[in-house]
Amino acid sequence: MSTKTTIAQPSLISDFKEITKMRLALSVVFSSVAGYLLGVDEVNYTTLLLLALGGYFMVGASNAYNQIIEKDLDALMDRTKNRPIPAGRMTVKTAFVIATVFTILGLSILYYINPQTAMFGAISIFLYTCAYTPLKTKTPIAVFVGAIPGAIPFMLGWVAATNDFGIEPGTLFALQFFWQFPHFWAIGWFLFNDYKKGGFFMLPTKKQDKGTAVQTIMYTIWTILISIVPVFGVTGKLKLSYVAATIVFGLGLFMLYYAIQLFKKMTEKAAKQLMLASVSYITLLQIIYVVDKFIR
Repeated sequence: MSTKTTIAQPSLISDFKEITKMRLALSVVFSSVAGYLLGVDEVNYTTLLLLALGGYFMVGASNAYNQIIEKDLDALMDRTKNRPIPAGRMTVKTAFVIATVFTILGLSILYYINPQTAMFGAISIFLYTCAYTPLKTKTPIAVFVGAIPGAIPFMLGWVAATNDFGIEPGTLFALQFFWQFPHFWAIGWFLFNDYKKGGFFMLPTKKQDKGTAVQTIMYTIWTILISIVPVFGVTGKLKLSYVAATIVFGLGLFMLYYAIQLFKKMTEKAAKQLMLASVSYITLLQIIYVVDKFIR
């Protein structure tokens, strides 16, 4: 009996992680925490903990709803066919209960921080579930729509810290918004054939062609430019030192290098390298922004 329990328990935990996409949720929490630290004058650790929990619940709910809606399509793709619902390890009802409970908990916690934070959290889950998810099989514009909820976490932290939406969280939103295009197009490129099985249109031209590669470069350049705007003192309380701006610019050039390599090579390997570079870029950028604020 004890042997069976040992075997079953990890599977249950693993399925829970998968239905809520724990790694993705934690990366979103990281962005929210970074935004909070940038906006706050004095860290309130209770608010910080609530933001992390509320953010995790909201992302987990969005991912669970997404997997409910796409369960039949997930069964067609190699990267998703072993997810809990299409693999038959979790029922739609169980996933729906998890998603609903997470939504209620997430919104309640974020509302406790302040109403604006809850409002943006609600907008995020609505757009991700009701707009981005159904559009993925219809049009490449889905990536644009999905970039909106994807860009909210960084600015959400600032709103949680200040209970205000202005140029500062707007800049954080714009930065993460434009960053998502090269990031997700890189994913759409190296998973092109698998996405095709599910009927997903992730690339702007619907093809692994020069047009997609050029747009990837363009959006990478926009991301780099926005990332250094705070150094010019035009983004309110959101500031960046010349040293930090130089480092961030260098990171941007690192990402741009891989975007150009994708244009030159047009291979899945180049796309995967760009994806990894983009993840490193946004993570290090957020760390540099925060560190620069506290040592400036």
